[in-house]
Amino acid sequence: MMINSRTRLLCAVTLASFALLASTTTFGADDKAPGAGPNPFADCGIGAALFTETKWAAVISNVIWDLGTTAVISATASPQTCSGKKVAAALFIHHTYDNLAEETASGQGEHLTTVLNILECDSAHHAQAIQQIRSNMGRAVAAPNYNDQSHIDKASNYYSIIERAVSTTCMS
Repeated sequence: MMINSRTRLLCAVTLASFALLASTTTFGADDKAPGAGPNPFADCGIGAALFTETKWAAVISNVIWDLGTTAVISATASPQTCSGKKVAAALFIHHTYDNLAEETASGQGEHLTTVLNILECDSAHHAQAIQQIRSNMGRAVAAPNYNDQSHIDKASNYYSIIERAVSTTCMS
């Protein structure tokens, strides 16, 4: 079996990331000194949102997602938002908008389920939430300026649609 240079580079970067994590991360350390910020790999990013109680899984998820870049940026730029489900949902929507738009149109999908789970919408309410999301997203896509919007504007609008659906259908 031949391994190409791209695969070797990816393996090397992944191993280096884990080595860095092993030297700087204390999994589950809740006894941080006053003024210490969050652990970017365990307390921030999508990993922290998906695995709130399992720090090692949060770290692995963040490294797999984008080598921890998003988690580190959120910890550096706005540490007060780490581990927040709304921030994690917004990041997830930003990174997977095209998949979410497609799955919303079909009414089902892994990304759509994931964003609802990040926002802690009980699975019993998913069908009703998705119906509302589909309806509102249909109106957004039909708007004359939709194609002129930037990716971030589309993702932001989608976030608002999701948040409205979750607050009206999942929080009852």
